[in-house]
Amino acid sequence: MPDMNQNLTCRQALASAFQALSDEAVRAGWPEGDVALALAELAEERVIEMTAKVITEGSMHPQFIAAGNRRS
Repeated sequence: MPDMNQNLTCRQALASAFQALSDEAVRAGWPEGDVALALAELAEERVIEMTAKVITEGSMHPQFIAAGNRRS
């Protein structure tokens, strides 16, 4: 289970940059609703990517991960 305090601290650290990104997109002429939806979709895609990474790496035996790293 995620550490709720760590999540809150992370959110607080990202909040101003997130708001600045949103404000910049609105100033560029994008409707606020479109910006909010696009940011939500991008965040969702990131969560999916991270989940897939955890599933992929977590389901592989360490021996196979080490062997794969040697081939790179």
